Amino acid sequence: MSSALTDLFPHPIVQAPMAGGVAVPQLAAAVSEAGGLGFLAAGYKTADGMYQEIKQLRGLTGRPFGVNLFMPQPEYADPAAVEVYANQLAGEAAWYETELGDPDSGRDDGYDAKLAVLLDNPVPVASFHFGVPTRDVLDSLARAGTLTMVTATTAEEALAVQRAGAAAVVVQGVEAGGHQGTHRDNPETDGTGIGLLSLIAQVRETVQIPIVAAGGIMRGSQIAAVLAAGAGAAQLGTAFLATPESGANAVHKQALTNPLFVRTELTRAFSGRPARGLVNRFLREHGPYAPAAYPEVHHLTSPLRKAAAQAGDAQGMALWAGQGHRMARELPAGQLVEVLKAELADSKTALSALPESPEGGAGR
Repeated sequence: MSSALTDLFPHPIVQAPMAGGVAVPQLAAAVSEAGGLGFLAAGYKTADGMYQEIKQLRGLTGRPFGVNLFMPQPEYADPAAVEVYANQLAGEAAWYETELGDPDSGRDDGYDAKLAVLLDNPVPVASFHFGVPTRDVLDSLARAGTLTMVTATTAEEALAVQRAGAAAVVVQGVEAGGHQGTHRDNPETDGTGIGLLSLIAQVRETVQIPIVAAGGIMRGSQIAAVLAAGAGAAQLGTAFLATPESGANAVHKQALTNPLFVRTELTRAFSGRPARGLVNRFLREHGPYAPAAYPEVHHLTSPLRKAAAQAGDAQGMALWAGQGHRMARELPAGQLVEVLKAELADSKTALSALPESPEGGAGR
């Protein structure tokens, strides 16, 4: 890992920038204060909303932090498919006594305005999801003193990240909760995601830039595993979702370890893009029919998800979670970082104590 990045946070623990109100300033501050790298999620916020959260976070900590942006999406959704899905969701709207959202509410998530804010008020780290910024954008942020990271879900995407000039690549395995950060949403690749350890190995042989590993990481022993595989740090989302500082809905937090929710699936049901969440009624009933249409479907279902959350109905919410969700711990975020650090140290000690085999490797 480049010293420029690791110098920012003494422990190889990055809090994932979970959008939708989860990665709030209180959470990011607690993680950064504990020696990790806290993150704000600018996705689904206005540029001013992002700026206000940055100001709030700076009032809570003087330590480095990051801000994550969503890339603008190309127009390739089929309007007719979106209309058919809207008709299918009419019963949900009636049940929750709300209207469906406008699928044409915008495609760029205020990207240019948010970039302008970050260039005028530079932050230590900026990361990007759903694609790769241009080299001009990454170079401009670098000149402003901001280190940049971009999500990749394949070795080919990681190579595109390196070629664009990012300082690091966030390698996201299929185990990860929430949206897969694929650079192009291709329905033909649904179900072909790569597990994190295999993906790290492929990316390490493809690029030279530092790797931050993301996907289902819940314990310090797993951090040790991805570091041994070639990552310089681990990014954890679901592990921090259950903390009291997280802005996640209480129903969402409780669902992580609720025996009613036994598994996760990648689904397009809530947003039109593959995202991993706990399997609930909405996902089961609508997932098979949801079109590849992001952010149209996200806008369409937004009022439904909000109404379900207000009603405390976990069966109608987007319960984003990684495959390790049952291992969630309801610890304060700073304490969780300390526990992860101790588990990581124990794992390193255990590995160093393994006997050497005659060939020079660790014995079984």
